[in-house]
Amino acid sequence: MAQAITEVTLGGRQPDKKGKVRRMFDVRLPDGQPGLLIVATDNISAYDVVMPNPIPDKGRLLTGMTLFWLELLKGIVPNHLITADVDMMAGDGVIPASDVEALRGRAMLCRKAEPLPVEAVVRGYLAGSAWKEYKEYGTICGRKAMPGLVQCAMLGALIFTPATKAEGGHDENISYERMAQILTEKSGADGPKVAILVYQKSLALYTAAYKHALGTKDANGKYNGIIIADTKFEFGRLPDGSIILIDEVLTPDSSRFWPADDYKSGHDQPSFDKQFLRNWLDSGEKPWNRQPPAPELPPDIVERTRAKYVEAFERLTGKRFE
Repeated sequence: MAQAITEVTLGGRQPDKKGKVRRMFDVRLPDGQPGLLIVATDNISAYDVVMPNPIPDKGRLLTGMTLFWLELLKGIVPNHLITADVDMMAGDGVIPASDVEALRGRAMLCRKAEPLPVEAVVRGYLAGSAWKEYKEYGTICGRKAMPGLVQCAMLGALIFTPATKAEGGHDENISYERMAQILTEKSGADGPKVAILVYQKSLALYTAAYKHALGTKDANGKYNGIIIADTKFEFGRLPDGSIILIDEVLTPDSSRFWPADDYKSGHDQPSFDKQFLRNWLDSGEKPWNRQPPAPELPPDIVERTRAKYVEAFERLTGKRFE
């Protein structure tokens, strides 16, 4: 395993914005337009808290998966990617030559867009917060759902459950109507039109990705790929007003991934995403209270978490992770 990277600079310059995992730098593109350099570190978070131990190669794995999906799905909606070729970035003067190796495999140069103030969540299965709400109230995102569903059941139709994007703390699920209202407050008269576009494109992206990830059937009639149980997309607005797909796409950090060949509803599923880490955090004799500081991760949990990210990458892309 490579040495884990938890922080990055650009020629010694600190990031203009820090997320839990990603570091963002405002840059100038060769044509003089504003751009954004997004770099994925090896940090991992759970319950909105960054763990003290990074997962080696995680940033490269996340970036590789996002690049794969952006290429596969670009016909559905344009995206922000310009290039992930750090040698080209250095040649164009976007990044210092001294940073090329540190950024290789974990950096994306993107068009700068204004993020929409909502996250677009699509659910195909009853899991996570949706399952908790359904158990207690019989609703999903505040709307009455079919009775008698079990944990991790496949939903009869895709459910779109947008959420507000919180700078700190937990995001909040909202209704489609509330999303349209927020976008109208932010975007003006074309808010309802943007809401419809986000809704339609999110469902189309999920559907195409789901079919690809599921893979093919083996001799026993089981699929050999990954079930994308749910995922979230983020969209942004370019200066000309057009809406594009931004940020990470269909990674274990933004999606719930289950092995298709092991799927059986009625209980929690083995996963390729952060649920494995969450389960470990919740399973101790003295479970963590989900407040900072997070507990130290044992080496075997770090290694097994990394292995799940690697397997997800290889199953989805069909490529070996080097």
